[in-house]
Formats: sequence, structure tokens, C-alpha cells
Amino acid sequence: GADRAALAVRKRAAHRHHATMRRSRWNRHRATKMKLFNSAERYGALSITMHWLMLLLMIAVYASAELRELFPKGGLRDNMKIWHNMLGMLVFMLVWLRLAVNLIGPAPAVRPPMARWQARAAHWMHIALYALMILAPLLGWVLLSAEGKPVPFFGYELPALMGPSDTVADFAEEIHEFLGSAGYLLIGQAEHSGSGGAP
Repeated sequence: GADRAALAVRKRAAHRHHATMRRSRWNRHRATKMKLFNSAERYGALSITMHWLMLLLMIAVYASAELRELFPKGGLRDNMKIWHNMLGMLVFMLVWLRLAVNLIGPAPAVRPPMARWQARAAHWMHIALYALMILAPLLGWVLLSAEGKPVPFFGYELPALMGPSDTVADFAEEIHEFLGSAGYLLIGQAEHSGSGGAP
């Protein structure tokens, strides 16, 4: 009887130990998750990383477009155009990941709270920035396709969205350039107002 009682005690102690270990592992998992994703108090590492990555990519896209004008046709000028196209397509692909990351966790509340009109302005500014990161590269893809040119992507070639068409190419180029110009204003206003600092 004494042996059975001692065995029962050891089993209960072992069960409590395993339960404690499971809770400890779960708590560590939750802590890691809270650091990776957004919480009600702060942005997670994934949102912050995506924010700065997208910002750097946008700077590189604009720099490759503007600086190529300083060089004669051919050589470096053509290479910078290729980089402009590839980086633009990378923005187009990563923006969907950034949207998914933002949907996973809530956006932290702004402290101190903004006025209602400021909050609405920041909200629409974010929508406009996302529209820019989607539509401008997409129109660039359409433009290359309509011109019958390859769509390069870091050693690969993306499929054409359509056959050659001068009409579509002219239209896509005009809207693409308009969005590029509008992007300067959007990015500048977002950073000035502080809305650009939020992932």
C-alpha cells in the first residue's frame, strides 16, 4: 500500500511538472508572437521591418528613375531603367505581404490621440499610399507588356499582361508618370504629418 501511494504521489508530481513546462513553453510562444506581430500597445517587429523595407525600396525606385536621366543612352542608363522596373515589381509583390501583416494584428492607438480630422486625413493618406504602391508598378507592368518589351525580375521574366498596343502603352505611360509625380507629394505629406511613420 505504501509503495502504491508513493507511486501515485510521484505520478501527480510528474504530471504537474509536465503541465508547468507546457504552460512555460506556451507563455514563451505568446511572448515571441507579441513581439513579432502588432499589439494594442506597439507595432510588432514584422510591421516595423516591412515599413522600413518598403520605404527604402520606394526611395530606390525613385532614385533609379531620376538618376538615369543624368546619363547618356545605353549602358548605365539602360541598367538603371531595368533596376527601376525590377524594384517596382518587388514593391508590387511585397505590398500584399505588408497588407496581410497589418491585418493580422491591430494598429496601436496613437498617443496622444489625434483630432478627428487629422485621423481621417492620416487614414486616407495611407489608402492613397497603398494605392500608389499597387497601381504604379501594375501600370509599369502593363506599359512594358504593351510595348512588347520583357518584364525583368531579378534573373527571371514575368509574363506579359497583354499583347503589344501603342494606344494602351501611351495611356499606361501617362498615368504611370502622373502617379510617380503624385507619389512625391503623397510621401512628403505622409512623413510631414507623421502618418508615414506608422507601418
